[in-house]
Amino acid sequence: MSSNPKKDSILELAKMMDAVVRVKCLGGRELQGTLRGYDELVNLVLDDCDEFLRDPEDSEKITEKTRKLGMVVIRGTQVSLVSPQDGVEEIANPFLVADEEEE
Repeated sequence: MSSNPKKDSILELAKMMDAVVRVKCLGGRELQGTLRGYDELVNLVLDDCDEFLRDPEDSEKITEKTRKLGMVVIRGTQVSLVSPQDGVEEIANPFLVADEEEE
């Protein structure tokens, strides 16, 4: 019998319990809600959840328009990013600037 020591998760979801989080899923769907629960497979339970709607003219763009979903369970296999809502801001892409200077 091999005894593999249990590895600690790289995610610290316990720190985000009962806080508003933004979740990006595979396929591009983005959700925001209060994290109420999770497990070792990163299945998430969000309460008061809103889904950010896509731009009807450009399906790659996410708008600030939302629709209410209520309480949802997100399968861990679909989660690509979990971030706290507070303190999140978009920054300029430093690699894009470097590419433009080279031309």
